[in-house]
Amino acid sequence: MLVMVNKFYNIKNELEQREYDTLAPYATKSRETLGRPNPRCEAYSFRTEFQCDRDKIIHSKAFRRLKHKTQVFLSPYNDHFRTRLTHTLEVAQIARTMARALRLNEDLAEAISLGHDLGHTPFGHCGERVLNELLPHGFQHNVQSVRVVEVLENMNLCRETVDGILTHSWGYEPKTPEAKIVQYADKLAYINHDIEDAVRAGVISEDDLPRDCREYFPVGQSNRLEKMIADVIKNSLDKPTVSMTEQGWFYVNKLRDWMFEHVYTDPVAKAEEPKASHIVKSLYEYYTEKLANRFDAPQVMQMVTDYISGMTDVYAIRKYTELFVPHSQTSVSDSDDLLNKLS
Repeated sequence: MLVMVNKFYNIKNELEQREYDTLAPYATKSRETLGRPNPRCEAYSFRTEFQCDRDKIIHSKAFRRLKHKTQVFLSPYNDHFRTRLTHTLEVAQIARTMARALRLNEDLAEAISLGHDLGHTPFGHCGERVLNELLPHGFQHNVQSVRVVEVLENMNLCRETVDGILTHSWGYEPKTPEAKIVQYADKLAYINHDIEDAVRAGVISEDDLPRDCREYFPVGQSNRLEKMIADVIKNSLDKPTVSMTEQGWFYVNKLRDWMFEHVYTDPVAKAEEPKASHIVKSLYEYYTEKLANRFDAPQVMQMVTDYISGMTDVYAIRKYTELFVPHSQTSVSDSDDLLNKLS
């Protein structure tokens, strides 16, 4: 057994040494990690620290739930629209591509990408807005994602991975170039796939996009995305910082602003949002009232926030139906996860 452990240990050492041999000097090396809250057991360790983080996230319950959480279109009528899970996978693919080209740590970029939306609410940004309005201190899905990995599922991740999850939203300053890559990958992913989904839904056509954006970025999701990724790579080669060109960033933001005006607030794309908002608000009010006499107010708000933000669209609709829609006695569920846990 000792011989086998030593062989696995040698594999890990070789992988770590490969990072020093092949990655840029300013890349984040797994051997130099700031560590995790609880050092992990080294027995049979044949993965680097950031590879372990990636695997922990993939095997988490929160990651599996992403497949039934909205990206943009609520209750899509076919399986070709993005969900929060497919968005996450596309972000990871883009981040890996950029990290590999820039000789940065691909494993860290992938781990951050896979974990960045674990705390997202059901019904996409609609659900996030409702919780943000209901909670005295607001709600941010990136902060909740950190709570998922640190508290709710206690994944014991490296500090670099947690920092990247927190700072994937714009307005935060990442501490590693890999986390900065994920900031760009997230934005480039959702702008492009949201355009494609909006075209598929008949909300817009490619010809509707601003003319100067169509002239700068090639027409078509694949071509447009490829140029955006290439812009980041060309502008960041052999540099310790990751960034787009000023012109590229201008047109990316112009497309984003146009999408907010013509898609993200479009009556067709958002036709179901009032219903979704009502579901989230009703569930929040129901559970806070149920727990009001058992815990103090901050505890109640945190427990209910954790419970609702972790729901999938399907589960939220089911709980709302059980609680507020008349039904036959035989169709009533005999369990309520949150209340049963506290019994």
